[in-house]
Amino acid sequence: MFTKATIEFLDELTANNNRAWFEENKPRYESLVREPALAFIEAMAPRLRNFAPHFRADPRKMGGSLMRVFRDTRFSRDKSPYKTNIGIQFRHDVGKDVHAPGFYVHIAVYECFLAIGCWHPDSDARGRIRDRIARKPEQWFAARDDRRFGSQWTLSGDSLIRPPRGYASDHPAIEDLLRKDFIGVASLTLDEVTGPRLPNLAAERFASSAPFMKFLCAALEVPY
Repeated sequence: MFTKATIEFLDELTANNNRAWFEENKPRYESLVREPALAFIEAMAPRLRNFAPHFRADPRKMGGSLMRVFRDTRFSRDKSPYKTNIGIQFRHDVGKDVHAPGFYVHIAVYECFLAIGCWHPDSDARGRIRDRIARKPEQWFAARDDRRFGSQWTLSGDSLIRPPRGYASDHPAIEDLLRKDFIGVASLTLDEVTGPRLPNLAAERFASSAPFMKFLCAALEVPY
């Protein structure tokens, strides 16, 4: 699947992030990035069905689990046209965008990781998750502090400075009620990314996040 040549291509793209270079090297992008990414997604489909059947591994070239290489530069000062990482999201059946509950794979020259959860959820979803944490803190702590989950994942993301309106500042889960993202991150080495066990490794780590993901899905009233 992914090889050291994949990483080298991403490094070259970082140094030559322009349309002329990309068009000239598009066959290399196809063979070194898109084709192995789609093969990885296809390999993940039966593995996801084993422990998270409501999450999709969609190997289509466009509109599937592989995120597009083109950057949205409309509101950015950085007008570089291409992403210099590989982004893959296994989204929930009911998810409409990257903010839905999901499993994520990020491959870049200087940083590779797996992620799970809800990244930048909209205000309604964020409120539902906070409400469930506030109402059922014992369930939240059981999921957050699950030994297997904690051995693989580190909670990450943005947080508020002050408690959100409607939540007591002395609530036992106040540090988590401050969260704007409800995600866990697990680092990957380049050897793991380019090794033959990547699908099994990703599946094993994603499966270990079940308590956390089940809590989020219950808060959003969708099946895990």
